Amino acid sequence: MKIIIDDKIPYIKGAFEPVAEVIYLPGSKTTPEIAKDADAIVTRTRTICNEKLLAGSSVKFIATATIGFDHIDTDYCDAAGIRWTNAPGCNSKSVEQYIASTLMVLAEKKNWNLQEKCIGIVGVGNVGSKVAKVCGIMGMKVLLNDPPRERVEGSDKFVSLKTIMDEADIITLHVPLNMKGEDATFHLANEDFFKNLKKIPVLINSCRGEVVETNSVKQALKNEQISAFVCDCWENEPDLDLELLATTEIATPHIAGYSKDGKATGTQMSVKAISDYFGLSLDDWQPSGVELPESPVFELNGEGLSEQEIISEAILHTYDIRNDDKLFRENPDLFEQLRGDYPVRREFPAFTIVAKNISERTIEKIKQLGFNI
Repeated sequence: MKIIIDDKIPYIKGAFEPVAEVIYLPGSKTTPEIAKDADAIVTRTRTICNEKLLAGSSVKFIATATIGFDHIDTDYCDAAGIRWTNAPGCNSKSVEQYIASTLMVLAEKKNWNLQEKCIGIVGVGNVGSKVAKVCGIMGMKVLLNDPPRERVEGSDKFVSLKTIMDEADIITLHVPLNMKGEDATFHLANEDFFKNLKKIPVLINSCRGEVVETNSVKQALKNEQISAFVCDCWENEPDLDLELLATTEIATPHIAGYSKDGKATGTQMSVKAISDYFGLSLDDWQPSGVELPESPVFELNGEGLSEQEIISEAILHTYDIRNDDKLFRENPDLFEQLRGDYPVRREFPAFTIVAKNISERTIEKIKQLGFNI
């Protein structure tokens, strides 16, 4: 069998070679001619898997090593009998880390006590659930909005979007991009959304660019309907709106889920999916060579620090979002390159803290975040 693999997928080389012919290509170089006699494609988001690429090919299975699958024409694939799969939740802890770093930077800049803040989480799937846990550990009031889950599970733990718009000091979006239907999320944050906010919250978008309407959020910032906008996902990326970039509080080039752990997990899920479909017996395959962080063991001395300051030091040691923000603002035209050359970022469980002068209560919270002590 023959498998085409996007050469940007990390840690996958060697996975299929014992059982298949493998061709590694940049996503933009996968053409109908190349795909014609392939059995499977393993991709990331830059390979557009549609009728133009797949018609007349022998492709039977597409695996994307990403949560999102907007680049796969699922209707065409379903009609053509081509199975496809994504990697739900693979980078959820990476986005959790991104939001945690964001909150700590905002708290420092705005002199916030996070225990006094209410955060509204819109979309409580793999990512939103982890963000909710982190915010709970920090002592924040957490409001959850997820209409599809609420219909199945009942309304006990969920609130309406209006409640979040009324009560939240921070609103963070973790929804899929749905273009239509009762759960449509395209331009969820539009002019009406901003006009109906009761407080002047911070808005964070780390899910899909098209969930936030660009002109509306620019106007909302000018009108002081929101106090700040944190943006990782942009409409029309990589051709983003430079005026919006200039007015964001924190700006990053769609890298919230770019930890090495998340990429390795997405790769592993894709290999297993293809193995299961074709009976390749690769169920025990594990990614190897995942890079270690620069300082995986570090001392944290809590003397004279508040609990929030201690937790902030721990989180920002693993990932300080300000570095990505600075690099992106200096090089907005290098959107794709900044993603492609993204440096090593490891999640909380890759780090061990040598704790000094830290209470057991705070140590327990740090453990709950995933750190080793």
